[in-house]
Amino acid sequence: PDSPMEQSILLRELKYRIDSGLASAISLVSAAAVRVDGAEAKRALSDVVELLHGYADVQQALAMPRGKALIDAATYIRMMGSAMRRSLLDRMNIRLALATESLPLEPERCRRLGLIVHGLVTNAAKHACFEARSGEIRVKLTRTGALVNCVVLDNGSRSARGAAGRGLRISADLAKDLGGRVEHGSGDEYTSVVLSFPLSARERQANGAIAKHRIRRSPCRPNVTPSDAST
Repeated sequence: PDSPMEQSILLRELKYRIDSGLASAISLVSAAAVRVDGAEAKRALSDVVELLHGYADVQQALAMPRGKALIDAATYIRMMGSAMRRSLLDRMNIRLALATESLPLEPERCRRLGLIVHGLVTNAAKHACFEARSGEIRVKLTRTGALVNCVVLDNGSRSARGAAGRGLRISADLAKDLGGRVEHGSGDEYTSVVLSFPLSARERQANGAIAKHRIRRSPCRPNVTPSDAST
């Protein structure tokens, strides 16, 4: 396996190439929108430009955090969710609801969590069968002791989906890298995926300090104070 430094270099190079490709595509389509005749064609190309900008926003949201300081996974997931709404979910008329609590994670582990959530939400949006129901995907991020749980739940039926594809296998592999696992559940009108993984020693210390601070500030209130953001 490559060393951490080599992996970091490869990831930066990959991100640079993806960013450059998106920027080039946006420039080319924008120029075509200016040259083309006809209002309908201009609108169609403008929609493509907006879509590409949305994917660029998602790419930026998923970028590896800089430095070695712990990253609040709740903020990271909310930023990614906002970008996914603009790039994909709003266009598909799918509501995304986020319920998260403050969760400091090491930068690389936070990014892996973000990649897993991104993959699971994308998979649900593309493959869930919502039928006559309004599409909805919920993401809930919580911590119990030294264990993190992240639930991605949608109100689409499982029967319309095939076997787990490459995206779900990648999510499972990323979960293993976190020392955790992914479990699936489904019913007639819902499908859920639960990611569980343990905190590292450094993360346990930081999250324990946050829990003690909350108890001192408000001893009569629950330790978990989720925030909710949805479209």
